[in-house]
Amino acid sequence: MAHAHPQVEDPTIGQTVALLGGRRTVHRLIRSRLEAHDLLAEGLPGHALAHLVAAVAILRATSHDSLEKAVGISLRTYQRRKDAPDRKLSPEQSGRTWKFAEILARATALFGSQAEAEAWLERPAMALDQRRPIDLLSTPTGVGTIEDHLTRLEYGVYT
Repeated sequence: MAHAHPQVEDPTIGQTVALLGGRRTVHRLIRSRLEAHDLLAEGLPGHALAHLVAAVAILRATSHDSLEKAVGISLRTYQRRKDAPDRKLSPEQSGRTWKFAEILARATALFGSQAEAEAWLERPAMALDQRRPIDLLSTPTGVGTIEDHLTRLEYGVYT
């Protein structure tokens, strides 16, 4: 009798892992928030960050500091890390990288495309006192505010 893999508990987890390069990059199946926690506590492989940067246009832009705002790593540090792609990120860097990918996955599902989600991250929002969502990613409170805002948008509450 063949054993099927349990389904992912939360579809956002699957989308988040995909933005980080999938099972090939994270080297394991992530089906739950607890499995994600274990992965982040050990540190994401550097390849996961490289995959995310390659997949997200606003992170590749060298004209502004979106990479540092989104995941807490300066462009200069990221460029140095590219020479050692197998080196793991710290748990803090891993958590911020995961959270950015998770927010982008939610926004992509809400707005219908990754390009629209990226545009939303860079556009001032009335509900955020005309702040851009990407500017709030540097603190846990800001991340929570963005997540609350996304939830309100998902339910059709725009203010």
